[in-house]
Amino acid sequence: MKFFLDTANLEEIKKIKSIGMMNGVTTNPSLIAKENIFNKNEIDAHYISICKLLNNEENLSAEVISTEYEDIINEGIKLSLLSPKIVIKVPMTINGIKSIKFFSKKKIRTNCTLVFSLGQAILVAKSGADYVSPFLGRLDDLSFNGLQLIKEIKEIYDNFKFKTKILAASIRNPIHIIECAKIGIDAITTPINVIYSLFNHPMTNIGLDKFLKDYRKKIK
Repeated sequence: MKFFLDTANLEEIKKIKSIGMMNGVTTNPSLIAKENIFNKNEIDAHYISICKLLNNEENLSAEVISTEYEDIINEGIKLSLLSPKIVIKVPMTINGIKSIKFFSKKKIRTNCTLVFSLGQAILVAKSGADYVSPFLGRLDDLSFNGLQLIKEIKEIYDNFKFKTKILAASIRNPIHIIECAKIGIDAITTPINVIYSLFNHPMTNIGLDKFLKDYRKKIK
């Protein structure tokens, strides 16, 4: 299962990359805004900076802010020309699905975001998207079972051998990651703190502390 870091922060990307636990990066307009980048030229430059931190097997999902079909196409093409590592992130709308079909024919990679239902996931796969991003945590917030949606999307995709990869988004905790791994999905995207939380267990800390204390007693 691939790990994507859900951020636009360069230092966070460097930290996770340094421990070898990153396969790519996903961004969205909210994450870009957190970096206080609002000028279009600065945003493009920031995407290029992120891409420079990635190797050739890794990619960056860069989201369009346009909502009309022609505008999505134009914006997506411009983003794709910034770097071959960029995947065009498109919202789940009628114009979004139409544009994904266009991009697919042009061999431009896409990630369909803001997916919350099985019907939407089917449309994404039929449009030829490279990734579908169902929002697990936001469904949980509304008392819907986000993991069940992920499981059922995988079942449908397996039934029809759809090539679209499932990239679970809105990951809130390590249990989400573990359950997604048990379901067997392709990838998750998550904030940096959730990846770090996978390292933690109190018994590991207690055990390490005992080992070191015992060792230090012997070498005194």
